[in-house]
Amino acid sequence: MLRTASALLLAGWLLPTPAADAQTTTTSSSTSTTIIIGGGGAARNDCLLVLGTVPNTPTNHPRHIRCADGAPCDADGTVNGVCQFPVGACGNSTFDARCTSPGVASIVVDHALDNGDLDFDTEFQALQNVINTIDIDNDTPDDCTSAIDVHVLLQGTYSNNDCRRGKKLLRITTESDFFGGTVIDRDRLRIFCDPSPSPSGCDPMVFYASAFDRIQRQIFNQNCAVSGCHDSQSYTGSGNLLLEQGAAYGNLIGVVPDNDAAEAAGWLRINQTSPTTGDPQTSFLFRKVDHDLPSTDFGLGMPRLRPQLDQALIDVIEAWIIAGAPQTGWPAGTF
Repeated sequence: MLRTASALLLAGWLLPTPAADAQTTTTSSSTSTTIIIGGGGAARNDCLLVLGTVPNTPTNHPRHIRCADGAPCDADGTVNGVCQFPVGACGNSTFDARCTSPGVASIVVDHALDNGDLDFDTEFQALQNVINTIDIDNDTPDDCTSAIDVHVLLQGTYSNNDCRRGKKLLRITTESDFFGGTVIDRDRLRIFCDPSPSPSGCDPMVFYASAFDRIQRQIFNQNCAVSGCHDSQSYTGSGNLLLEQGAAYGNLIGVVPDNDAAEAAGWLRINQTSPTTGDPQTSFLFRKVDHDLPSTDFGLGMPRLRPQLDQALIDVIEAWIIAGAPQTGWPAGTF
């Protein structure tokens, strides 16, 4: 997993060449544009950790990466509602000759621990894991990780096939406590994904394979199957309902909810009355996301500790249930 800066240069994503007067350095190859981002403050400690990425068009800000879905700078090259960016890190970088800080003692990526943090991100966890391979004990210069693909989802789609810019904020704190004092390098990288200007740039039928795939990926994955809620580590405390991809459908259709009041009322998690019909009003999941519950005995509206779903997405769930909650296809009102 560990690579030297020269190896990463050959791999085409990281440039270790010193650039004393710039926080962002770009170079062109036959396949990509490489950017090193210092972005951590004063020159003497900025090189404790630097970030590297490979958009095909240069960033115009030393702490920002911005791309449109499906553009050349989107590593997946497809209009699919998400932009992909490879991001890696180098400890004890020599990219700026002014850096005089002692060696790295610790590197911590924000939101990399799956401990109930609502902003936990598996890609930040993966970046932390490869950063942990950096040999900080030996203060090796330009000690670099492999790149982790960071995905930034567009916000949407919503009503009238509207979608909006998505973003992620990567924050890393690097400390050095050698020679009797602590030096801190705080790196921030804002990563933006803009909608494609193409006619299909916000079409849910382009982004997703079916109405249920849309519900899974746009609603469950982003709001429900998250750390501390309906994910594999926490679901036993969240109504015994696992909503991760591959498990959600079977845990919903025709299943009695783990709530005494809803069970007594004859509700199901999703009440599929036939293969082509369903009843949202006796579907516990719909009543939860619609914040339409008869009493506190039925629990709280969902998502918990997050904003209520956009009404357009609640309408998609309702239309899907009315059509029998199919696992495939696009019932009316779901696109």
